[in-house]
Amino acid sequence: MATEAEGGISIHPMDQFIIKPLFGGEHIAFYTPTNATLWMALAVLATIGLLVVGTRGRAIVPSRMQSVAELAYGFVYKMVEDVAGKDGLKFFPYIMTLFMFIVLANFLGLIPMSFTPTSHIAVTAVLAGLVFVTVTVLGFVKNGAHFLELFWVKSAPLPLRPILAVIELISYFVRPVSHSIRLAGNIMAGHAVLKVFAGFAAVAWIAPASILAITAIYALEVLVAFIQAYVFTILTCVYLKDALHPHH
Repeated sequence: MATEAEGGISIHPMDQFIIKPLFGGEHIAFYTPTNATLWMALAVLATIGLLVVGTRGRAIVPSRMQSVAELAYGFVYKMVEDVAGKDGLKFFPYIMTLFMFIVLANFLGLIPMSFTPTSHIAVTAVLAGLVFVTVTVLGFVKNGAHFLELFWVKSAPLPLRPILAVIELISYFVRPVSHSIRLAGNIMAGHAVLKVFAGFAAVAWIAPASILAITAIYALEVLVAFIQAYVFTILTCVYLKDALHPHH
């Protein structure tokens, strides 16, 4: 967190994002279990525990876990229906799984000494890339060549349409980049700020102010953890809507 240096302390806020093998060593191959794979697996298990185990009783008077699962289900279901329309509900299981994985990975990452996989662009890029490929393939399968109408702005004057088509095409291929960077960047920034203030807590005369700042930032990060999962999911719904109804 912080080490003594000449005349003060040295804080290393980015050390928490280093991927390390779980069982020692320095070499990391594609099959090596790491802290990232551990916490991603825990996020998957937490999702299964909440949505499957927590609701297996289907009690009329729900338990706390069942209540949380039902609230999450209704929240995402309403989001998909409102943004993507009735046709988008066919993809609700995928979007629900995506939302729960991200939000639980974010929340688990707030546990002291944990690791946040969604702070890594390698993780968020895969999630965003899967969304991009899915909606693109779906757009062409469902609409054929009419999917290209997404890039042709019919409401614009005819001379401007080719220019706008190029802009829309570039914007479309930038989607997975912005989709992934937004999530990873916000999560990484918040955790780095927390680490900086935690380092200052080692200095006696500013420790009280540092602890108050940590408390406030931590509360903010809890909110950010949910908001970023929500933003990622609602953008997925928007992209899904474009694939289902490119002429809108």
